[in-house]
Amino acid sequence: MRFLRQSLTGLFLVSLTLGLLVYAGALVNDAVQVRLSDTPRVPQARERVFAVNVITAGATTETPVLEAFGQVQSRRTLELRSATTGRLVSLAPGFEEGGHVTAGQLLAQIDPADAEAALERVRSDLLDAEAETREAVRAVTLQQDTLAAAEEQAALYEKAFQRQLGLEARGVGTAATVEAAELSASNARASVLNQRQSLAQAEARVDQAKTLTARSQLAVEEAQRRLDDTAIRAGFDGMLSDVSVVEGRLVSANEQLGMLIDPDALEVAFRVSTQGYARLLDDAGTLRPAPVTVTLDVYGTDLVATGALSRDSASVGEGQTGRQIFARLDAAPGFKPGDFITVSVQEAPVENVVRLPATAVDANGSVLVLAEDERLEAMQVTLVRRQGDDVLVRADALPGRDVVAERTPLLGAGIKVRTLTPAGDTSAEQVAQAAPPAPTGPDMLELTDARRAKLVAFVEDNNRMPPEAKQRILAQLAQTTVPAQVVQRLEDRIGG
Repeated sequence: MRFLRQSLTGLFLVSLTLGLLVYAGALVNDAVQVRLSDTPRVPQARERVFAVNVITAGATTETPVLEAFGQVQSRRTLELRSATTGRLVSLAPGFEEGGHVTAGQLLAQIDPADAEAALERVRSDLLDAEAETREAVRAVTLQQDTLAAAEEQAALYEKAFQRQLGLEARGVGTAATVEAAELSASNARASVLNQRQSLAQAEARVDQAKTLTARSQLAVEEAQRRLDDTAIRAGFDGMLSDVSVVEGRLVSANEQLGMLIDPDALEVAFRVSTQGYARLLDDAGTLRPAPVTVTLDVYGTDLVATGALSRDSASVGEGQTGRQIFARLDAAPGFKPGDFITVSVQEAPVENVVRLPATAVDANGSVLVLAEDERLEAMQVTLVRRQGDDVLVRADALPGRDVVAERTPLLGAGIKVRTLTPAGDTSAEQVAQAAPPAPTGPDMLELTDARRAKLVAFVEDNNRMPPEAKQRILAQLAQTTVPAQVVQRLEDRIGG
């Protein structure tokens, strides 16, 4: 009985399993037939819409700014050199690196003993020449008197000769007496000639004495100049640099003792491209006195000075390109010759141009503008200037149109877009300008006492920082919050 019951149970389970398999096969077959018989459903295609930032283009008159890098230098720089050889017996108290001097101040004195002795010798020679001149003049006077006496005597002998001729004609005199009178008159005339010759020699002696006096005077002046050359004086008010001598040193002729620099006569020398130089010329082809702004970055604090273009270089220079331009600075406290600075020059105003971000213009010189159906269309523009991250372009149909501020490879003509405001509003009517708002101020940091003390110590120990910049930075570090840019630059130089 047990065997029969177990056999029937097993047969029932096998039958049930086969039935389930057949049912499952039928379901699978029906599903395959339904899938094969159904037509495929294609989803409806939808156009992709991109969000873009737009700027309303407006034609204005812009003043482009040409930026370049240059170096500060002084218009008046004098090399202090020794004119003679000798030993430095004295130096001015301010004759040192960075010393301030005034015009005419005695800076250094070379031993003047030899020059003074030479001056005294030529002065003695001058006295001798003057005495010789006086003696020659007196000799001329005496010789003139002697000549006058000889002429008077010759006249008397001539009268005696004429009288003897008269006596001989009347038969009173003799021929011997006439000949004797004639011989005496001839001797008197010869004496006059000798005296005239002596007078000429005396006058020549006077001329020679005057020439000797003039030469002695020149020798005195030359000796005086050599004596003056032993004293080195400042030619103008300024500061000393490159001082390389001390008191007691033996210097040679033409040896450089230092440099005298006028710190109030500063100018900037910078080089621009030929194209940029051409934009700085006026209609006559001369350099315009365009305004110039000079900026020196000093540990996060900018020193700024103003000036104007003054001249340009006469030649390009071997191995150089572009043009070198000089700008004369106005009052420039804190600037020193040799500073490497940034120069900003205002060019001539450009009319009827549109300022756009540089990302709005592609390499082909075209921009994407918004059409009435919110689709993009390409417009060709003329690039006038590049101004940092912006460009100045010109096109007749561009003013008043909405221009895509940032182009991407996905954007092109015919693409449908939706405009965005800087706040994220998608209303195109509220878009006035898609450029990001200007920052209101630098990021501020709150420093710990240890970090603040480290920065203050670094600034106070830095001897190369100008006093004005050091005071400003210390004042900023004393505040509760400090600009992050200042902290970052100081820590970069510390190395922390």
